[in-house]
Amino acid sequence: MQSVKVMTRVKRTQAAELEVRLLREGITESTHRVQAVVCDDKGRVLSVAGDKETATFVRSSLKPFQALAVTTTGTMQRYDLTERDLAIVCSSHKGTTEQARQAFNILWRSDVDATILQCPIPSGKESPLQHNCSGKHAGMLAVCRQRDWPVETYLRRFHPVQQLILSKVAELLRMPADEFIGARDDCGAPTYVMELGQMSSLYGQLTSGDNLDMERIVRAMINHPTLIAGVGEFDSELMTASLGELVSKAGAEGVQCIGRVGEGMGLAIKVMDGSKRAKHAVAIHLLKQLGWITPAVAENLAEKFMTLTDFKRLEVIGELSMI
Repeated sequence: MQSVKVMTRVKRTQAAELEVRLLREGITESTHRVQAVVCDDKGRVLSVAGDKETATFVRSSLKPFQALAVTTTGTMQRYDLTERDLAIVCSSHKGTTEQARQAFNILWRSDVDATILQCPIPSGKESPLQHNCSGKHAGMLAVCRQRDWPVETYLRRFHPVQQLILSKVAELLRMPADEFIGARDDCGAPTYVMELGQMSSLYGQLTSGDNLDMERIVRAMINHPTLIAGVGEFDSELMTASLGELVSKAGAEGVQCIGRVGEGMGLAIKVMDGSKRAKHAVAIHLLKQLGWITPAVAENLAEKFMTLTDFKRLEVIGELSMI
C-alpha cells in the first residue's frame, strides 16, 4: 500500500525575548524581561524579540499622532503656531520655565484661558503648565477653539477632538476606531491598548517621509529635541546624538518607540515590569545592532544610561530575530 505524506503547516515559534540584567560589581542582582519589534511603514514585521503581538497601553508614545489633530486641521496656520509649539505638543517635558512657557504660548495664541487646562499640577510645582503633558493638552484645546468645539470637556473620550485623534490613528493602522480599547492616561486624556507591532508600524509611517503632516511633526521633534523631554533625558539625548536620523518618544511603564527618519522603519519596546532603566538599555543595544546609531554614539549613550554608578551597570542579553 502506497504511503501518503501528510503536509502540515508548522506554526512559527516565538522569538527569544530580551533580558536586561542589573549587575552589581559584575554579579546579577535583578533582571527585566523585554519584548521588541521592528516594522516597516506597511506594517510588515522585519525583526522581533519575544512576541510581536504583546499588547500594552501606548501611553505617551502616542503623542506625535495626537499632534496630527493640530497639523491636519489648519490650527497651526489659524493661530500662527511655530515648529517649537508643535514640538511641545509632542513632548513629555520636565516642566522647566522654557517648556511651560512654550505650552502657554499655544493657549495664548489660540485665546484659551490657562485655567481650562485639565492636566494635574505636578507634586512640588505651581501650575498644570509644568505637567509633562501640558503641551499635548494645549494642542487639543487649540484645535477645539479652531473648530468651535467645547473646551471644558475636551478630555472625554467621545469629545470631537478625541474622536478626531482616534480616527487618525485608526486610519494609519487600517482598523475600525471602535475596536480600540481605551482608558484614561495619568494626565486624564485617553490612551489606547496596542500591539507592539502596531506601535512600530506607526513609527515606521511617521518617519517614512510620505505624509506632509507627519513630516512636519518629525521635523519639529528632531529640530527641538530638548523640548521633547529635556537635557539629560533619553529621548532628547538620542535625537541630538543621532543628528536628526532618529525620532524617539518614550511612554510610561516601559514603553519606548523610535523611528528611523526617511527609512520608514519603527522600533517598539516594552519592558514587562515597566522599568524605565531597562528600556533605555535595550534601546541602545538594539539601535547598535540595527546599525541605526554608530558604535561611538552607542558607547556614549551607554555611559549615560547603562552605567548607573561606580558599582552598578546594566547588561542586555539577546538579539532581534529576523523574520
